[in-house]
Amino acid sequence: MNAIEATGVELTYSDGTEAVRGVDLAIPEGEFFGFLGPNGAGKTTAIKTFTTLLYPTAGTVTVNGFDVVEDAQSVRETIGYMAQETSVDEELTARENIKFACEAYGVPRGERAERIDELLDLVDLADVADKEATEFSGGMKKRLDVATALVHEPPLVFLDEPTTGLDPKARIRLWEYFREINEQGTTVFLTTQYLEEADELCDRLSVIQDGKIVATDAPDTLKSEVGGDVLDITIDDASEERRTHAAEVARESGLFADGTVEITDDGISVASEHARSHGTDLLVALRDADFTVTGFDVRSPTLDDVFLAITGEPADEDGEPDAEVQESAAPEVTR
Repeated sequence: MNAIEATGVELTYSDGTEAVRGVDLAIPEGEFFGFLGPNGAGKTTAIKTFTTLLYPTAGTVTVNGFDVVEDAQSVRETIGYMAQETSVDEELTARENIKFACEAYGVPRGERAERIDELLDLVDLADVADKEATEFSGGMKKRLDVATALVHEPPLVFLDEPTTGLDPKARIRLWEYFREINEQGTTVFLTTQYLEEADELCDRLSVIQDGKIVATDAPDTLKSEVGGDVLDITIDDASEERRTHAAEVARESGLFADGTVEITDDGISVASEHARSHGTDLLVALRDADFTVTGFDVRSPTLDDVFLAITGEPADEDGEPDAEVQESAAPEVTR
């Protein structure tokens, strides 16, 4: 059985904004699935639809075999949901936070103590179990939030940008916990703006843009579709005019007819089967056009390159939450 099946899902807000348009997804049980997209693309609306926080205006969604409209309560009982903002009560200790979640999710009283200890060990908070969460760092609060989402041992967990704002060390620690729960059989649905995170963790991923799914596949397959290698070139004068001109030189050189040329913050980037063999020829062409090249690197494609090629814009990895203003302000949509 698929953990999630979505067919023709649409969600239109009362002001006419089409946040999700015809989304189809099938996510098998046990998969670690990633959901990517630019800010405002519809990621948060989609995940709220899958978790019954919003009802679709068209289409159908089943989660763990239950319809999100007709049997929303059963869906909620069989999922864990970690939102962008932590739901930790800072006046409670780590143990008390997890105990409260156990009570809320109806974990049998006789199983709670053992379950709490298991989760404290899982997220590496056993040593601070009886300290108030107000004393915790951002990373510790995120880990505690993971624990509270897992108290009822849900077969499916939704993680909505779970590592936003964390330092790299704290982010990597959370990755370890996500891998562990997935290896134990939990299906994980991850939305993230950190493409390295998706590449590291996900079996498959989808890219959503303007409310539509525009690509779905394994990370390595998507990277291979970029074509060849990537040539990054930086120039001394990185004004918009000069970078645009450098891109024109690369395109008009005829060296990379099979590839794509994109403007970057400090120069240009070329994705092509001939990035290595014709790289020096491009340097000559740029020199003849009076450019001074200050950096030159040939590398394998990353998910950043995939994202840029698919959406036409770079990923926003500044650590800011997904800016889907319509979603945060709009009331629940029902039918």
